[in-house]
Amino acid sequence: MSKPRVAALILNYNGREVTLQALGSLAQSDYPALDLVVIDNGSTDGSSAAVKEAFPQVTVLRIEENHGPANGCNTGMRWALERGYDYQLILNNDIEVAADFVSQMVAVAESDPSIGCVGPKGYYYWDRERIWSAGGILRFKESVTKERGEGEIDRGQYDRDEEVDYVNGCAMLVRRQAIEAAGFWDPIYFLSVEDGDFCMRVKRKGYRCFYAHRAKLWHMVSQSTGGYKPGKTFQTGRSSAIFVRRYANPWQWCTALLFIAAALPAAFLRELPRGNTAAVIAKARGFWAGFRVPMTPPPLVTGLPNLERADA
Repeated sequence: MSKPRVAALILNYNGREVTLQALGSLAQSDYPALDLVVIDNGSTDGSSAAVKEAFPQVTVLRIEENHGPANGCNTGMRWALERGYDYQLILNNDIEVAADFVSQMVAVAESDPSIGCVGPKGYYYWDRERIWSAGGILRFKESVTKERGEGEIDRGQYDRDEEVDYVNGCAMLVRRQAIEAAGFWDPIYFLSVEDGDFCMRVKRKGYRCFYAHRAKLWHMVSQSTGGYKPGKTFQTGRSSAIFVRRYANPWQWCTALLFIAAALPAAFLRELPRGNTAAVIAKARGFWAGFRVPMTPPPLVTGLPNLERADA
């Protein structure tokens, strides 16, 4: 039997060298039905030309202006849907993967047709045995997404495939039918939480999110977006507020507001000796913006050809 066809969609924004490193890793994959696609999201560092020169077999989808990760991913997702791929593997560019990474992800997805999204065991790139993510947790707090096992040394404590709340968008294998049902990533989240929102919509359509413990990935973590800095904290606060508005019941609303009220002063005191209180103020501004932004419905999958007959 032929293997399911997978389109690996690598999002790049001014990360030429990092993206080339990721492509070199993915090119060693043992999965036979894998095509690599780079979505160049408005880069100005010559990324597109460098990828085409180093990896002529890789498809490059060039976007002239960066409107955020969700819009970039949606360009790749629509491209893959139009060509009838069975799965889409959404990837950050700051990664390295094991040779059997794709094979292991697909094996878990193929084990049950109700599995819509699959994520790997992620490690820190610079600390190879320390877990970055063993599946995601969703909660209604000041930050709605959390990585399970984050910072723990891997001692086999997460060595089982199992259902999780969500799959981090750093590496998310998605079944085609789940995308058709749930729609695309929502660009209302400019940065952060778009993956959690997508997984919530996938689950509401009857699919499940799974963690594949044998699929291994190493992530540079915040290589593109930085750490606790005002630009990022603003977007985290804004996206968390939008998520709460969209999904929280009355009790969860109360929980979220209490955590926000407690977390911001604590963060201010933590960052004060570091001279980084601007990041806390930016997060507070992000919450305020997210609670006020006009809400729009997520983009649906429309206007596609007959996918059963599509030919790549």
